[in-house]
Amino acid sequence: MPEVIFTGPAGRIEGRYQGPKARTSRIALLLHPHPQFGGTMNNQIIYRLYYLFAERGFAVLRFNFRGVGRSQGEFDHGQGELSDAAAALDWVQGFNPDSRACWIAGFSFGAWIGMQLLMRRPEVEGFISIAPQPNLYDFSFLAPCPSSGLIVNGTADRVAPPGDVTTLVEKLKTQRGIVVEQQVIDGANHFFENAIDELMETIGGYLDQRLAEAGDDAA
Repeated sequence: MPEVIFTGPAGRIEGRYQGPKARTSRIALLLHPHPQFGGTMNNQIIYRLYYLFAERGFAVLRFNFRGVGRSQGEFDHGQGELSDAAAALDWVQGFNPDSRACWIAGFSFGAWIGMQLLMRRPEVEGFISIAPQPNLYDFSFLAPCPSSGLIVNGTADRVAPPGDVTTLVEKLKTQRGIVVEQQVIDGANHFFENAIDELMETIGGYLDQRLAEAGDDAA
């Protein structure tokens, strides 16, 4: 789990990077929850996702948005954090020029940033969006959503009401050629307390299915 430092738009960005299994392995970029509410790259869900992707051979990067940990800069209400994410993807792609494709996985605030980055990067073939907040953030930019992916939320989420998440998924499902799946974890709150193992099993199963459909037994 090597520590890495690279240059972002607001200065130094701190991250953790796991190299790929093979030269053409896919890339996974992980985006943490809201910086002003304790979100960091060491969030338990982001930490577990890091190893979930690494076990499947991906080159994986998680990092701290500006103003978090050793990353320089100040919170920028999403715009600067999107620039940070783009710089992070550029950095990891520079180390993996032969990578066949990228995935983006984000949790809560990170899911919103990840979906915006998805719209700007055609090389992204899949996404994992955990507990997105369409009640708080505008997702109308997903017109249309360019990649298939998975949205996961809990039935006891009071931060991102399940009905709002389902409405977002139904909107995205109407697009031809794109498959947006939703998995709902019964009893899980916004932070998946006591449900993280089930969350990881759900994501791992979806990812394995997508890789198998692509003809891969590994990333």
